[in-house]
Amino acid sequence: MDRLNGALARLGTFMGNAPLSSLVIAGLLAVMVMLRIADPEPIAKLRLAAFDTFLQLSPREADPAFPVKVVAIDEASLAVLGQWPWPRSVLADLVSRLKSARAKAIALDIVLPEADRLSPQQFAEAYAREAAFAEIAPALKRLPPLETRLADALADAPSILAFAGEDTAKGLPGQVQASFAKAGDPPERFVPAFKGSVTNVASLRDSAHGLGAANWIPERDQIVRRVPLLVTVDGRLYPSLALEALRVAQGWTTIFIKSSGGSGLGAFGQHTGIEVMRAGTSILPTNARGELWLRLAPADQRRTIPASRVLSADFEASEVAGRIVFIGATAIGLLDIQASPLSDAVPGVEMHAQAVEQMLSGDHAVRPAYADGLELVFLVVMGAIIAWLLLRSGPITAAGIGIIAIAAVVAGCFLAYRTDGLLIDPVYPSLSLALVYAAGSLTNFVRSERERRQVRSAFSNYLAPELVEELVAHPEKLKLGGETRELTLLFADVRGFSGIAEGLEAEQLVAFVNQLFTPLSEAILEEGGTIDKFMGDAVMAFWNAPLASSRHGERACRAALRMLSALEVLNGQLAAQAKAAGRAFMPVRIGIGLNTGNACVGNVGCPGRFDYSVLGDVVNIASRLESLTKTYGVPIIAGEATARAAPQLAFLEIDDVVPRGRTQPEPIYALLGDDELARGPQFQTLLGLHARLREALAAGDRKSISPNLEACRRIGLPAYAPLLSYYASQADEAAR
Repeated sequence: MDRLNGALARLGTFMGNAPLSSLVIAGLLAVMVMLRIADPEPIAKLRLAAFDTFLQLSPREADPAFPVKVVAIDEASLAVLGQWPWPRSVLADLVSRLKSARAKAIALDIVLPEADRLSPQQFAEAYAREAAFAEIAPALKRLPPLETRLADALADAPSILAFAGEDTAKGLPGQVQASFAKAGDPPERFVPAFKGSVTNVASLRDSAHGLGAANWIPERDQIVRRVPLLVTVDGRLYPSLALEALRVAQGWTTIFIKSSGGSGLGAFGQHTGIEVMRAGTSILPTNARGELWLRLAPADQRRTIPASRVLSADFEASEVAGRIVFIGATAIGLLDIQASPLSDAVPGVEMHAQAVEQMLSGDHAVRPAYADGLELVFLVVMGAIIAWLLLRSGPITAAGIGIIAIAAVVAGCFLAYRTDGLLIDPVYPSLSLALVYAAGSLTNFVRSERERRQVRSAFSNYLAPELVEELVAHPEKLKLGGETRELTLLFADVRGFSGIAEGLEAEQLVAFVNQLFTPLSEAILEEGGTIDKFMGDAVMAFWNAPLASSRHGERACRAALRMLSALEVLNGQLAAQAKAAGRAFMPVRIGIGLNTGNACVGNVGCPGRFDYSVLGDVVNIASRLESLTKTYGVPIIAGEATARAAPQLAFLEIDDVVPRGRTQPEPIYALLGDDELARGPQFQTLLGLHARLREALAAGDRKSISPNLEACRRIGLPAYAPLLSYYASQADEAAR
């Protein structure tokens, strides 16, 4: 009890301290959750409309072989074979013709509840009062009923007859041909139930190899989106026409049904419905009522064969061989027309055929059992996240976050449907997020604008404009603190700066430094770098923070090469200025050190004033490499990790050094040029000669040093000249 009182006290304290916008958003989320649980019709309609849109954007792709065919009782066939209903003899010929063509299963989406009016017995009843009838009566008695011919054809073929469950009908479908293996709660309590059925005459239903329900159960808008795979008639379980046709075609005998409670405590005592259906090796993902969501394919004429053509002389058996065939009405006047998400008028027989196609392909639409819970959890969690972000961002940023979140919901749900057939509702969570945004965004206008100004003030001089805008979209990155991340550091220092500064007055010196660092900074920013700081005549920059870059090592190297190119242009300008002023020109040279490794990056300082900077050993090593450019005479030296990050550039391993604080030597590399130089014949030849020269120097092999030096010199690569001087001095020391 004390714990409960303590929890309530903490909740009361929180509610008392929470901003008004937070309380409004919390109330909105609570109302939205309750509405979703109640699921009134308008919300359900929105959900179904979203699922219809998914199907329209990404319908099932029909198998081009069309393993299921429709033999259509269409207008053309009615014109050739006469008005409907046709004599049972015509249907018998149709079934026999399909059987001879080796159809795997023949399903009649037709219910024949009465005897054929053209059978001899019906004819005799009609004319029994006529005096002339006595002359032909003996002959009529010897003729078999037309049902007998159709019954024989059905018995001889892999046939399935349809029945229609109907509460007001008195008939029963007949003997169930399929067997059911059940686990858990009886499935009869969950599937659509009918008191009776409209069924076929006894001789026909007893001859068929399967019986299946042809019922459709449209939604309230009269659109068919699901087909029940199981129904009960007078408490007895029957398969649907589509499922029974598939069972007969595949030679299955048993349909396995697992319902709630089938895994012991899996349903925690709740009678939640059907969980799994399996026929043969096919898993059929139904809902709790045993209904299969239809993922229809667009109508295709190749799926349909007119019945009159099947009975014609030019019928090709290959059109139906090895396929499941449905016989049914497509003529509009026969009234077997349904509305689907893809079309307002689809023949019911085609819907049955497409259901079997779907089961064969395994390309299902599934409303998973966890969908309702997932949508509620997402609504609450994402709503809370959006609310939290709104309290810390400006209206523009908040709108962007809201739009991105809604777009992500819609795109994610559609992607889940397109790739896995999952039916997850994007509409209600999207509307909820929009309301959360509307409820909270206005209260944060002043705060968000202040944060935007803070971001621009902190970074506008150190980052490229597009990176600044990215940080404006995510101002939370400006909080004090840091993270460990792999970075590439760049140190650049001006050579002989003291000598340059001696001849300049203070204002001239400042102007010179600005003129120098402007192109160098632009080179860094153009390659996506972050300028950390300017230190007199030096600049420090880094890559892969605050924004991640998978190519940070390569981009830092390219920035260094850009800096050298910019310096050449600047030296030309300075030379012209010196000549115009009548003073001696001293060219500006820089040394650049590059190093890649893990470092801590973040905002260092106090809440009122801080710098976004880097801390770590990788920084010290980069500075050390910059200072080594004086020793080796090359403008750019990089560590091993940096060189490996840009293998396409012209790198040469020049030495092994022991960094300060380390005990093991590490290789260092000179960056001589870009991709074009690296691919050139001079550099490719130099690679081998340079390696042999270093081996000779390391071994103290005086006889090999001079020839290798001369061989490298003959290559004539200008960028290599400083290293030649360094190695020549090393050779002289070795000789002494």
